[in-house]
Amino acid sequence: MPIPDYETVMLPLLKFLSDGQNHKLSEAVECLAPQFNLSESERKIRLKSGVLKFDNKVAFAKTYLKQAGLLELLGSGFFRLTKRGQDILNENLKNLDVEFLMRFPEFVDFRGRIKSSKGKEDRAAEAIPNQNLVGRQMPEELIEAGYGEILQSLKRDILQQVMLCSPKFFEKMVVELLVKIGYGGSLQDAGQAIGGSGDAGIDGIIKEDKLGLDAIYIQAKRWENNVAIKDVRDFVGSLVGKKATKGVFITTSDFPKDAHSFVQSIQQKVVLINGEQLAQLMIDHDLGVSRQASYDIKKVDADYFIEE
Repeated sequence: MPIPDYETVMLPLLKFLSDGQNHKLSEAVECLAPQFNLSESERKIRLKSGVLKFDNKVAFAKTYLKQAGLLELLGSGFFRLTKRGQDILNENLKNLDVEFLMRFPEFVDFRGRIKSSKGKEDRAAEAIPNQNLVGRQMPEELIEAGYGEILQSLKRDILQQVMLCSPKFFEKMVVELLVKIGYGGSLQDAGQAIGGSGDAGIDGIIKEDKLGLDAIYIQAKRWENNVAIKDVRDFVGSLVGKKATKGVFITTSDFPKDAHSFVQSIQQKVVLINGEQLAQLMIDHDLGVSRQASYDIKKVDADYFIEE
């Protein structure tokens, strides 16, 4: 049986949550896979990014249901059914798709944000060669547009994979990324992931240089919801408590505009990195990605053909 798409998964996922308990994505995957009669080999099918294909479909279904207010995230990877979700189950639907979710204003807003963020990507995709475009663009422009589409797709896959990982793994990953960027030298002596309870709002510490003359404190939020200004203020408060002057706040989602205004107005130096920037940094520094192919673009060397 082919692996179902995320729309097909949404209703079974909602029914899985009907027990009212808190669940993790891995539990949902294990419960739903037999319902679709997926074999062990089908369960092991991966996307080009390395993400398990069925797990990816369940994760997307969870995201869409959450954006429609049918389930809620509880932190530490747990989620559960909402009252709205239970009301939908009481309707005894035979099918649940994106068109149905458009009845909820929150989901309409979500789709609008997705459409806006994909604007540049869509324009790049439109530049891919077809019968109408051949001859209208230079080959270099077509290659650049195609690369842009691949890059945007890779960013989405990276963030999707990160969301499937544990918060603890995410915190360690962030420290490793900063080491790859050039802070502190080796991972062994440069970075420290803290996390857990009692971390006073700090998820990691990294040396600014190999000598450890200064420290950068890290906050890492593996969230689907945007970070609130309160969370940024709390992080700055933690820096003050540590008598620290520098911090990096990294999230898989995004920050509100007032958060950027806030960090520019304080004495501490705080950098905010959202999900798209995080994915780009991982690509730039070869963290969690591998090279699939490379192409040399060459041109005629006119100087060679000059006869003396």
